[in-house]
Amino acid sequence: MRGWHVYGLDLSSRLGELERLDPAGAIFVDCVLPDAAAATLRRRGAYVVQDGAEAGPVDSEREQLYTPQELYAGLGSGPYEDVPDARIYAWARQHLGVSGMDAEQASESREATRVAALHDHAIGAALHAAVEAGPLSGAPLVGVMGGHSLERGSEGFAAAAQLGWALAAAGARVATGGGPGAMEAANLGGYLQGAPGAVLEEELGLLASVPGPVPDPGAWARTGFEVLDRHPVGNEGLGVPTWFYGHEPPNVFSTQIAKYFSNAQREAVLLVVASGGTVVMPGAAGTVQEIFQEACEGYYGAREKAAPLVLWGSEFWTTKLPAWPLLLALSIGSPLEGKVHLVDSVEEALAALGLG
Repeated sequence: MRGWHVYGLDLSSRLGELERLDPAGAIFVDCVLPDAAAATLRRRGAYVVQDGAEAGPVDSEREQLYTPQELYAGLGSGPYEDVPDARIYAWARQHLGVSGMDAEQASESREATRVAALHDHAIGAALHAAVEAGPLSGAPLVGVMGGHSLERGSEGFAAAAQLGWALAAAGARVATGGGPGAMEAANLGGYLQGAPGAVLEEELGLLASVPGPVPDPGAWARTGFEVLDRHPVGNEGLGVPTWFYGHEPPNVFSTQIAKYFSNAQREAVLLVVASGGTVVMPGAAGTVQEIFQEACEGYYGAREKAAPLVLWGSEFWTTKLPAWPLLLALSIGSPLEGKVHLVDSVEEALAALGLG
């Protein structure tokens, strides 16, 4: 059932069918299910959430970015599905871009679309203020991009965390897509930079007990908050996640979270604010899209404004997903020339960004 979105159905007579199917990666919004069946679906990797529209979960006129504590409010006493982040996602899936509506539902969807657009505009203004004169000002923002499926405890996760730590040590702030995987690792490293390197290694080991947000995003987030409890003061960092992807709950190590409904707007904004350059860790289709979205901006932009674009992992980007040869060829004779780099270590990445 991976990729299925099930809305508002009475499934109480379909429990046998659900038991025979694999629900991992499926999303059930506002469905009628016995509590035990809902708990079983969650344990097997599904997201089971209620609409939450009656609670008015979306503030379209907010003036500040989100914090992890705000998006995960109530996590200590209940499941992830009850926290504001999950309830807003459920509201979005129920009301934005749903086909087959009657007239009343279509009217509700238009209103929800208006609310979402106003919300994203407000978040954009709050992000601009935070970067220009707020908690994210005074240091270059360096973007770190990469796959959401990279697990805690893996070598790749540790490498991304060490990169984030080194970027912060060099005077930069870490900006990511704000989700799990490489994004979480980079935000973690940046947050903990003020602590000794041994602390980062210790926390990486403790986090590995819950490798990722599937099947239990609540357990994954709680282990992150345990790190924050042990280190309540850390470096400011940025996460720019989206409610477009329900399988990417926000990581708790980005102290400032600009969460959007629009994934396209979110990706464009992240590339714009990463004025100190971008490092791209191994990933899949979304990461490849981000590489060439950034390359397109640089190709057609002014030479003096082109920021370094650094691909991490020479074997990955030349063999598994050979984006590097195309990126290098594209750069020749353009404002990107001399700005694209292929690296395999923290030291090489810092040098490519001009921070070494």
